[in-house]
Amino acid sequence: MMPMPPRLSCLFLHFFAFCFYAQVTLQSPPNFTQHVSEHSKVTDRVSRKVIRMYQLYSRTSGKHVQVLGNKNINAMAEDGDAHAKLIVETDTFGSRVRIKGAESGYYVCMNNKGKLIGKRNGQGKDCIFTEIVLENNYTALQNAKYEGWYMAFTRKGRPRKGSRTRQHQREVHFMKRLPGGHRIAEQRPFDFISYPFNRRTKHIRHSGER
Repeated sequence: MMPMPPRLSCLFLHFFAFCFYAQVTLQSPPNFTQHVSEHSKVTDRVSRKVIRMYQLYSRTSGKHVQVLGNKNINAMAEDGDAHAKLIVETDTFGSRVRIKGAESGYYVCMNNKGKLIGKRNGQGKDCIFTEIVLENNYTALQNAKYEGWYMAFTRKGRPRKGSRTRQHQREVHFMKRLPGGHRIAEQRPFDFISYPFNRRTKHIRHSGER
């Protein structure tokens, strides 16, 4: 078999390199949004949990969500009621949380019929909710196991089945409040904070702006 001429061999190598480059450049870039979304659904068992305590004010009932000792959950509690104090534990790096009554020790969960129930063990996905900050600054809580089903209460403070809920409904809108009626400010993407710098005040843009 005769050897390939040097010039032809060089052209062949250039052609091969060009084809390889074209194949690499034509590949779609990684979908960062999808990557974050997928990892935000995975329970973080390594990092230290962030634990907060607050009340959930129901937009419809005008009262607060409470988890009672008999495992019942409603939105009939007055501001500062012991059963209205909720311990909220982070589940992932995202906005998924577990909600537990500070007084009763029961977690807020949802069964396969969309009914809110209290459970002593809140490790299942049915006891995890995704916090969604809405355009009207209220917060909706979507169940992690039953996507599209939300925590909701009627005007009388009774639980509404998750299968009958939609994000735009007033029944699924809540406001986070500290005991005493003080509202917890929602985090914003950017904010301006003043720092002293060379005897002057310099405004630096950072995460948290309104």
